[in-house]
Amino acid sequence: MRENEIITLSHGAGGKIARELINDYIKKFFNCPELNKLEDGAIIKTNSKKAVLTTDSFVIYPIFFSGGDIGKLSICGTVNDLSAMGAKPLYLTCGFILEEGFLLSDFKKILQSMKKTAKEADIKIVAGDTKVVPKSKGDGIYINTTGYGELLDEKMCISAYNVKPGDSVIITGNIGDHEIAILKEREGLKFDAKIKSDCAPLNQLIKELITAKIKIKAMRDPTRGGVAGVLNEIAQSSRVDILIDENSLPVNKVVLSACSIMGFEPLYLANEGKMIIILESEDAQRALKVIRKNKYGRNARIIGKVIKGKGLVKLKTKTGGIRILLQPQGEQLPRIC
Repeated sequence: MRENEIITLSHGAGGKIARELINDYIKKFFNCPELNKLEDGAIIKTNSKKAVLTTDSFVIYPIFFSGGDIGKLSICGTVNDLSAMGAKPLYLTCGFILEEGFLLSDFKKILQSMKKTAKEADIKIVAGDTKVVPKSKGDGIYINTTGYGELLDEKMCISAYNVKPGDSVIITGNIGDHEIAILKEREGLKFDAKIKSDCAPLNQLIKELITAKIKIKAMRDPTRGGVAGVLNEIAQSSRVDILIDENSLPVNKVVLSACSIMGFEPLYLANEGKMIIILESEDAQRALKVIRKNKYGRNARIIGKVIKGKGLVKLKTKTGGIRILLQPQGEQLPRIC
């Protein structure tokens, strides 16, 4: 990036340009081993235990949507980032930036939603902060959360750098529901069938996998940039190729129809209640059984495998061809998480 360039929406989209911002600026000034891995959270040592620390910020329009709201989103997003590192979520802080004129009744609904979701995830909200900005200087409400959790199994190393050829790739359910649900409500689109966000806390599902001694190599929740974006990050970190089978992808018919009309690729759509799990192939079927017993994993699928390569994600199409799934370049749908 050149110094005379400006921040654009693409810098927050979770793709190639966002990665450049992190590598060229943030890592340059905050250089440390824990940050440089660019995982969903940092593993830190507290006395004799290993813990995970993560932080996230949430901006979305509309703030209330089918399947959730910005409050539920803020809890689920942080809980899932901790879970993706193999941690049990324990504590959470939240910061609110409120715009002058924001309805207190809406703020109450958001707080109630956060309380309900935190209870489901069994995580305590222990600290926070509130700021108010003048009217027209914000966007209603922004929420920042920081989460703390402890590793469920300290012997298990879950990292984007641990993936090897022969490993299997699992997705815990249908992809793209969240982004299409947001787009539908924002633009007032009419679909014959209902669609709602998949926003959900996945910590119990992940705990069940780890308790079952499944040999997990890497996990990521495919939010911004979708499944393709996350798989590209993992492939590049481990210097392998990942081959995905289009016939195995679980996609809601409504999402497929919307993508067909608007020219979207489901693999790049954001999700807020799904986890990509890469694990040793010998454990794949057993893991699938465990995941499908959980209400948030009933449509889980094995969608591909890890092969030798240099950091590419490839899609085996329904017609039998192979095409490259590049890392997202810009912003497909602004402000979805």
